[in-house]
Amino acid sequence: MTLTVGLVGAGPVAQAIHLPTLARLGGAVRVTEVMDPDVELATAIAAQHGARVSATLEEMLAAGGVDVAVVCSPNAFHVTQIEALAAAGVRGILAEKPLAMTHDEAARVAAAVTASGTALVVGAMHTYDPAWLAAREALESVAPLVEQGPFHVRSAVYLPSNARFEDMATTMIRPAPRGGGGPAPSAADSLRGGVMGLAIHNLPLVRTALPRLDEVGFADSLDPWGYVITASGPQGSVDLLARMPGTWQPDWTLAFWGPQVELHLAFTPSYVHSGSAVARLRTADGSQRVFGPYPSDGYEAEWRELMAILTDGATPRYGVQHLIDDVDYAIDLADLAVAALDRSAAAVAR
Repeated sequence: MTLTVGLVGAGPVAQAIHLPTLARLGGAVRVTEVMDPDVELATAIAAQHGARVSATLEEMLAAGGVDVAVVCSPNAFHVTQIEALAAAGVRGILAEKPLAMTHDEAARVAAAVTASGTALVVGAMHTYDPAWLAAREALESVAPLVEQGPFHVRSAVYLPSNARFEDMATTMIRPAPRGGGGPAPSAADSLRGGVMGLAIHNLPLVRTALPRLDEVGFADSLDPWGYVITASGPQGSVDLLARMPGTWQPDWTLAFWGPQVELHLAFTPSYVHSGSAVARLRTADGSQRVFGPYPSDGYEAEWRELMAILTDGATPRYGVQHLIDDVDYAIDLADLAVAALDRSAAAVAR
């Protein structure tokens, strides 16, 4: 059975992540619709696949159904587009993160897909990374991860610009540059964007060990782009560090330190298909196990998850409420981080 796919947004995420991933799945999927307000861009992408072009989601849905819609649009449109796709009877949605930007929006997503029965997968590739899944299974064969704490967790990300990896992943088609980029974002907006745009890759993994974060002790945005956040809750603490200075060498790690176990994960960069992370698990008796690298990655795994749900009736690895809890966790952390930043600014002003 071949699943038909509609791209909702034809920008870098669609081109550099999802189209190369779909190509790896062979004849199991076929892109039949490409929607983007930039019709010239959509036409160029659609021509590569013999797909139909639409300038609006309404136009795409009116043309006939697709089995799966990939929501690759700017964050502000995710919720209304998911609602429209679910209402139109689209069987499956792969929505890019963040699923929503507010708790009310997250609740709307849950209501829409629950009412329609639409299968929902969020494009959080690290949650499907084979090395993470293998290491977590090994850990939780003893006890749930949250019960093995308290943990200190560190997520550290150092990356060149996204464009570098987009160009490594595919031959990009980019719209002509437009003038008037608008004012630079405030420090608070930059910090919130860092949590919801980059930290959110690892936050679902952090949540397995630290299901609640009540306090942010320090938060700041970094130049030219990045953030530093320290947070804590009943089960431990987390440091979130990120910088994108535009230079090589990429480095993306996540580490858990607990009383009995240490887990260190080294992820491959976004956009490119270069296999899974490598996970190193050390226990208190000094033994060590290594998981990965495996040939497949989280991008491929999230698509195979959705295909299995739609074609085989498989049970989702992450149910709707789990996905909503993940995004609510990120929203809460962003709110706490911005509040800490505001407190620091007020203290300096005094």
